[in-house]
Amino acid sequence: MSPPPRLLLAVAAGGAVGAVVRYAATQAVPDGSGFPWTTFAINVTGSALLAALLLLPLARRSPAWAAALGPGVLGGYTTFSATSAQGRDLLASGRTGLALLYVLGTLLACLVAVTLVGRLAPALPEEDEL
Repeated sequence: MSPPPRLLLAVAAGGAVGAVVRYAATQAVPDGSGFPWTTFAINVTGSALLAALLLLPLARRSPAWAAALGPGVLGGYTTFSATSAQGRDLLASGRTGLALLYVLGTLLACLVAVTLVGRLAPALPEEDEL
């Protein structure tokens, strides 16, 4: 079953916004040759924001907004492919420990961010309370 065209357009528009924001962040604060802090921060904040997305009544009520903000904006903003490429580059430069710290640290930090948002966020109200 294919998604409705309006949801595809919402994801595409959101993805363009997220990708531009990610690009702007990496231009404003380049990663440099050490630990890729900017990409790390992008992935951790994106994971936390994705976990918090359902706290927005707009995202709970509208499939189009949920698609635009979730897989769209936050999908375009976060970047596992860049994390993988940067980990590979660190390995290729002989920085095995830093590569492992970066890749595993990114995964762990994203999981912690999602868990914290889930625990700190209030219980979602029932639809009839909205």
